[in-house]
Amino acid sequence: MGETGHGHNHNHTPPPPQQPAGPPPLAVSKGPIWTPAEQLQQLQYCIHSNPSWAETAFLAFQHYIVMLGTIVIIASNLVPRMGGTHGDKARVIETLLFLAGINTLLQTLIGTRLPTVMGASFAYTIPVLSIIKDLSNENFADEHDRFVHTMRTIQGALIVSSFVNIILGYSTIIGNLTKHFSAIVIVPVIGVVGLGLFTRGFPMLANCVEIGLPMLLLLVFCQQYLKHLHSRAHALLERFHLLFCLGFVWAFAAILTAAGAYNNVAPITQRSCRTDRSFLISSAPWVRVPYPFQWGPPIFRASHVFGMMGAALVTAAESTGTFFAASRLAGATHTPGHVVSRSIGLQGISLLIDGIFGALVGTTASVENVGLLGLTHIGSRRVVQISTAFMFFFSIFGKFGALFASIPLPIFAAIYCVVFGIVAAVGISFMQFANSNSLRNHYVLGLSLFLAISIPQYFVGNTSNDGRGPVRTNGGWFNDILNTVFSSAPAVAIIVAAILDNTLEKEAVNDRGVPWLKPFQHRKGDPRTEEFYSLPLRAHEWLPSRFRN
Repeated sequence: MGETGHGHNHNHTPPPPQQPAGPPPLAVSKGPIWTPAEQLQQLQYCIHSNPSWAETAFLAFQHYIVMLGTIVIIASNLVPRMGGTHGDKARVIETLLFLAGINTLLQTLIGTRLPTVMGASFAYTIPVLSIIKDLSNENFADEHDRFVHTMRTIQGALIVSSFVNIILGYSTIIGNLTKHFSAIVIVPVIGVVGLGLFTRGFPMLANCVEIGLPMLLLLVFCQQYLKHLHSRAHALLERFHLLFCLGFVWAFAAILTAAGAYNNVAPITQRSCRTDRSFLISSAPWVRVPYPFQWGPPIFRASHVFGMMGAALVTAAESTGTFFAASRLAGATHTPGHVVSRSIGLQGISLLIDGIFGALVGTTASVENVGLLGLTHIGSRRVVQISTAFMFFFSIFGKFGALFASIPLPIFAAIYCVVFGIVAAVGISFMQFANSNSLRNHYVLGLSLFLAISIPQYFVGNTSNDGRGPVRTNGGWFNDILNTVFSSAPAVAIIVAAILDNTLEKEAVNDRGVPWLKPFQHRKGDPRTEEFYSLPLRAHEWLPSRFRN
C-alpha cells in the first residue's frame, strides 16, 4: 500500500486532453496511509517481557484493585436479597476473590496464556435472581438459613452448567466457530464487550458525582497531560497514576464522611458516597480460607440449571471477545481457534471449581483488567500472575481485604469509564484488516453494533428486581435462558454479526478481512503462534491432536 505519484513522461506521447476545472482529485489531497499491523508497537512490555520485580508488584496490585470492584458490586447487590448479613457478604467476597486467584492462574498457565484476570461475571445475575425469587416463598427458620439454602442451590446449578463450557471448549465447537469470524464479526464483538457495560460507567459514577467525577478527571489529567511536564514523571504516571488518583480521591471521600457531609442525605447516596457504609471491615473474619462445600452439600434443581446454562453460554461469548482484545493489548498475535477452545474448556473447569467452593456467581474474563493493559501500556503475563498473590492474601486475611473492598463504588465506576472505552477502541482497530469503504460491511457492522446495544438494553430495562425478564412463557427454564442470553451484548453481537457476515456476499473474502486472520486459525499458520500461546513444559504434547490444529 502506498501513495500514487506522478511520473515523468519518457515516451514523447502527446499529453492527455485537459480536463475541465473542478475540485482537486482525491489522490492530491489525501494524507498518509497506515499499514495494518497485527501487533501494537507502542507497548512497553508485551506478553513475555517483564518489568522489574518492584514495578511488577505495584502493577499487579493495580490489577487486584480494578477487578475487586466487580466482585463488590455483585455481592452487594445479591447477598442482601438472599437474606445474608454483612458477615455473609464479606465471606462471599472472600470466596470470589480466592477463586479468581485460582482461575486466573489456571488460565494464564494452561488456558489462553494471555494476561487476563478471570473474575466474577454479571451474566449470572439473572439466573441467581430467579433462584432467589423461587425460594422466597419457602419457609425457613431464619434469614441466615434462607441465605445458606440459596447458596447451596446456586452451587448445584453452577456445577451442572459448567459442563456447557467444558463441552463447548474441549469438543472444539467454539474454536471451530471462531474460524468463521472475519474482522467484520470481531469488530462488533469486542466493541460491545466494552460499550455494552456502559451502565457500570457514568450512571454508577453519578450516584456520587462529587467523588466519581473528580476521580475520572484526575485519571485523564494525570496520565494524559501531567506526565508530559517532566521526563522522570512520564513512566511513573503512565503506569501508576491509577493508584495515585485512587488514594487521593479515597482520602477525600473519607474526609467528607468524617466531616458529616452525608449525615442527612438519602440512604442510596450514603451507600454510594460514605466510606463506612459497607460494614465489611467490622464483619470480616481476620483469617479464613475458603474450602469446598463451605455452605453445605449442593442442591440440584432442574428448573434452576437452565438459566445457569444460558449464563455459561454468555460467558463463553464474552470471554472470547475479551481474549481477542487481550491478545492485541498484550502484543500477541490474534488468538487462534484451538487456543479459544482450550480456554473456554478450562473456563468450564473453573466454573466447576466455583460450584464446588460455593461461589455466588460463575467466572468470566475480566474486561476491566484487559483495558488496564492498554491504559498502562504493559501486557506482561507475569504481572497478572503476580496479581493472584494479592487475591489469595486479601481473601484469606479478611480484615485487610475488607479495607479495599470498602472503596466507594463511584470510584470504581470512574475507572470503568476509561478501561471499558479502551477495550471498545481495540475492537474498532480490527477494522484496519477489512474494507472500510464497503457498503456491505457498513450494513453488517451497523446492524450488529446497534442491535448488540439495543436488544440487551430492552431486556435489562424490562427485567424486574426479582429477575423476571420480558420473555415470560409458561416454561420458566426457557424464560431464564432467553432472558440471560439476550441481556448480553457480546452474545447478541456474535449471533447477529456471524449470521450476517457468513450469509451476505460471503465470497467477498478480501472485503471481510479474511486473508489477514486466516493464518492465525491454525497452530502452524503463523510462526509466532507458538511463541505466545504454547503451553509450559511442552504440555501441549499431551493434548489430543485436535487441539493442535
